[in-house]
Amino acid sequence: MADEKSRLAIASSDGIVVNQHFGHAKKFYIYEVENKQINFVEVRDAVPVCQQGSHDDGEMDAAMKNLEDCNYLLVSRIGPGAATVAEQHGLEVYELPGMIQDSIQKVQDYEELKKLLS
Repeated sequence: MADEKSRLAIASSDGIVVNQHFGHAKKFYIYEVENKQINFVEVRDAVPVCQQGSHDDGEMDAAMKNLEDCNYLLVSRIGPGAATVAEQHGLEVYELPGMIQDSIQKVQDYEELKKLLS
């Protein structure tokens, strides 16, 4: 992540903290990281895919297609089924509630560590 350009979709109600369950998120804040520089790109509207505990597969697929230009998905919570679908769409999923900037930094640090260990 440090040497390449990456996009992160962040489930947030206010653009300050990662505080939304994936299935309840009405918007995603899109950030781009390049050469360790973090830049806000846009707010992307979303239709919540979780309705009273049930999920529609078509809506889940549409929600993931809405984020396909991203590499990472940061949420406060995500169910195992949604996480699997996200991974099938090329998204690495992280449950990292907290301040957006801190959560992005944690992903950067983790990705750097993975490179060192490989």
